[in-house]
Amino acid sequence: MPWFKKEKHLDTETKKIKIPEGLWVKCNNCRGVIYRKELVRNGKVCPKCDYHFPISVHERIDMIVDEGLLTEWDRSLAACDPLDFKDSVRYKDRIKKNQEKTGHSDALVIGAAKMNRRPVVVGVFNFSFMAGSMGSVVGEKLARGIERATEAHHPLILFSASGGARMQEGILSLMQMAKTSAAIARLQAEKVPYISVLTDPTFGGVTASFSMLGDIIIAEPKSLIGFAGPRVIEQTIKEQLPEGFQRAEFLLEHGTIDMVVERKNLRQTLIQLLSYF
Repeated sequence: MPWFKKEKHLDTETKKIKIPEGLWVKCNNCRGVIYRKELVRNGKVCPKCDYHFPISVHERIDMIVDEGLLTEWDRSLAACDPLDFKDSVRYKDRIKKNQEKTGHSDALVIGAAKMNRRPVVVGVFNFSFMAGSMGSVVGEKLARGIERATEAHHPLILFSASGGARMQEGILSLMQMAKTSAAIARLQAEKVPYISVLTDPTFGGVTASFSMLGDIIIAEPKSLIGFAGPRVIEQTIKEQLPEGFQRAEFLLEHGTIDMVVERKNLRQTLIQLLSYF
């Protein structure tokens, strides 16, 4: 008689536990893994390293203006395809896809709002729309918004988040740099306050024009801000860049921006600055 008996129906298969997708998020800065609900509760700020995640246009508006109410201007203004451009897909198709994905006609939402019952003009870039790139429509909407702020003498607050100029529109995109900068110059000639808020990331033609022309320039912590990317610069100058290069704190230390403000304090800081003006 054998000492041991082999069970014939022993289930050796390990049951797999299914974890729903999207429960966890990896931080872009410290690479730590964060529970998504905890991240949302914390205003989409990493609880480990204080990195400020990008947020949507609607989330930004809800956080900043009174009752989260903004009357958008030129909502139906949409891009055409003057160059009949095609890369991996046709530009027209890319625009249509982004409009369906975001529910917006282009990468900028701008309109009238109030902060602490004070009328203001607020513009917010939508990075989800072709990386917040600035084409003809963004430039036109922004120029019109600045002109309305100038006429009404209402302070202008712009939240930038952009990869730069929109290559699919060629020189027409680059022209928006001069167009928006000229509009800002007219606004400042009338002594209307302009506060520029730089968020992660802000690059290219947006940085090289209106974003850096504010009377006060604020950045969220650890935001990546510059013209060309760090790798492009290193390849060009053949040198290793200093630690933290192009981060908000580095720019503050070198006098490029005026303030670095945490997201939770941003609304109150803006209200305080507007009261000074």
